[in-house]
Amino acid sequence: MAEKITRGRRSKIDLLPQEVRKSLDLMLRDGSWTQSEILDAINEAIEEHGLPEEQKLSRSGLNRYATDMAQVGRDLMELREQTRALVADLGDAPQGDTTKLILEIARSQLFRAMRDQMLKPEESVDIAMLKDAMLAAQRLESTAMNAHKREKEIRQAFAAEASAAVDTVAKSQGLTADSVAQIKQQILGIV
Repeated sequence: MAEKITRGRRSKIDLLPQEVRKSLDLMLRDGSWTQSEILDAINEAIEEHGLPEEQKLSRSGLNRYATDMAQVGRDLMELREQTRALVADLGDAPQGDTTKLILEIARSQLFRAMRDQMLKPEESVDIAMLKDAMLAAQRLESTAMNAHKREKEIRQAFAAEASAAVDTVAKSQGLTADSVAQIKQQILGIV
């Protein structure tokens, strides 16, 4: 769904006091309220806050907002499903691949947040969330590098042990140095 570019005027919903907007979002997520009931409750809350009559929501404004929020919810559900499917597909794949996937998802979400900020500059940026996301990405990257390094060390240790075992068996079987070198090259990838 393409983002609508507006002339930058904030909507009535954007201008609502935070507690009224939270109530609106809760009612929309709840699902047990009709839009008519939500409209009446929010407009009543607007009156209680002493806001001017023109600040009240219209049916079409509420419907647009509800539609947008429903789309955001569908997008999040789709992303979660895709993430679950991708991680499930990895199964026994090396840890590094899972970490790469998580990093890619985090980068994608960070990009979306930054894009949304550019499209709606009047909304404040959650600097703490961005900082936490970047710190988490840095920690994930560091963990991935450490896991890769550890995996490499384990493989090298295994190759050294296998090489020593080949040498021992080769001596007992009377194999030539060339035969031993060929076995090490074919099986272990070492000379």
